Amino acid sequence: MSLYLLFESASGYSIFQAHGIDAIGENIEAVRSSVLDLTRFGKVVKLVAFKPFSSALDALNQCNAVSEGILTDELRNFLESTFPKTKEGKKPKYSLGLAEPKIGSQISETTKIPCQSNEFVLELLRGVRLHFDRLIDSLKPYDLEKAQLGLGHSYSRAKVKFNVNRVDNMVIQAIFLLDTLDKDINSFSMRVREWYSWHFPELVKIVNDNYLYAKITKFVENKSDLTEEHIPALAEILGDDDKAKEVVEAAKASMGQDLSPLDLINVQQFAQRVMDLSEYRKKLYDYLVQKMSDIAPNLAALIGEVVGARLISHAGSLSNLAKCPSSTLQILGAEKALFRALKTRGNTPKYGLIFHSSFIGRASTKNKGRLARYLANKCSIASRIDCFSELSTTVFGQKLREQVEERLDFYDKGVAPRKNVDVMKAALETALNEDGAAKEETDLGEGKKKKSKESNGVSEPSGTPKTEEKKKKKKKKKHELSEEQEIEEPVSVKVNGTGLESEKKKKKKKRDEEQDGVEEVQPASEKKKKKKSKSKGEE
Repeated sequence: MSLYLLFESASGYSIFQAHGIDAIGENIEAVRSSVLDLTRFGKVVKLVAFKPFSSALDALNQCNAVSEGILTDELRNFLESTFPKTKEGKKPKYSLGLAEPKIGSQISETTKIPCQSNEFVLELLRGVRLHFDRLIDSLKPYDLEKAQLGLGHSYSRAKVKFNVNRVDNMVIQAIFLLDTLDKDINSFSMRVREWYSWHFPELVKIVNDNYLYAKITKFVENKSDLTEEHIPALAEILGDDDKAKEVVEAAKASMGQDLSPLDLINVQQFAQRVMDLSEYRKKLYDYLVQKMSDIAPNLAALIGEVVGARLISHAGSLSNLAKCPSSTLQILGAEKALFRALKTRGNTPKYGLIFHSSFIGRASTKNKGRLARYLANKCSIASRIDCFSELSTTVFGQKLREQVEERLDFYDKGVAPRKNVDVMKAALETALNEDGAAKEETDLGEGKKKKSKESNGVSEPSGTPKTEEKKKKKKKKKHELSEEQEIEEPVSVKVNGTGLESEKKKKKKKRDEEQDGVEEVQPASEKKKKKKSKSKGEE
């Protein structure tokens, strides 16, 4: 039984024949030793057929099909043209060696070519891969390297298959930066308070907000210059006239020491930096909300943008979070406490990052753990919907949030919540309705665009294959409808001489007419016989 090898390269498909190999002589060690030597390996393996790819796009499509175990038409035609057809009932005297066993099963089913994939075949294919550019005369080594590099880049790009708007890495970086900005703004604002308090210590008690304190520090500069004329400007910053008057009065009777102009300039610059950081923090938070609505809308609707982003960043990605069971998701962020409890055989933690959700804060102390378990379950459902669903909707997250609210009411008041099956069915129906409405809107928009193009004198080419297929389908439908109309024509009916007649009467009339026609065709001799038989019966 002769052995053939199918080798898929970046330049095309090729089939090699292995010479002088019997079932007894399939020694893997001997093949390994002969692989490195081209003179020995060239005697074992010889090229039978080679089919190059037509373009880089064709190479990418063939490579994707082979990796997914799909037999393409090009590969099937190549195999059928290379190997002779075997007669029915007879086994072929050859077999095909493959590196991918998935595609081997499809080849054997469709083309009836027996396939095998074992260590011996893989070693032979390794040798073919090593000496491929020398086994084919028309192929140069640098051409093969270029083809491999281009195909590798395009294959990896196509294999990722990500949506630009749904890259969860942006959320991870944004939430990390948001947390660090919060820490930095707090520490910097405390430094501004301590620094400016040497000059104006009474301002700390009047203004509690860090951002407003930095703004007033920038505005006031020297407390001795504050007068009642500055009250409207201070009222605009603080949003309160009474506080503005209080600041002016406190500046008049302040116990702080005077600062030099250089020190005041440094304080003002640092206060400006704190203001800039806090403003950037607001912009970053808006960006995070927008990205979470694109990447994980249901998780954001259920637990909030910040907590949802923290869960995604701690898990590593949205897909990792979706793969986590709800018991793991419940204690994400509390790993140290968990391992400490396992070491000391103490109580394990009830919640991790989920604790920052408002639901846990609203629950009573005895129900916090129960609610955390329930909330983790709903978060895992929401993350899986966001990760694996193509519909970008917040319906499921809102319904899951309603379920958590109902669970809170159940713990507090004893009101029975709805079943999860009923809630999910309702959510699915609403999501599908919304998706259908959105599709209709897009179709209407496309129709308007087409009309505007036609009105402007721009029309689509009539000779395209899609338009011709559509026209043919329409003609077929019209022809079928006309045939149905001919078959199902309305029958005129007469009732009581008013122009409507029943179908039964019409059928009877047809039968009578047919009988009359038959009688007219009958010969005169048969009529005489009938009369004689009638007279005999009367006698």
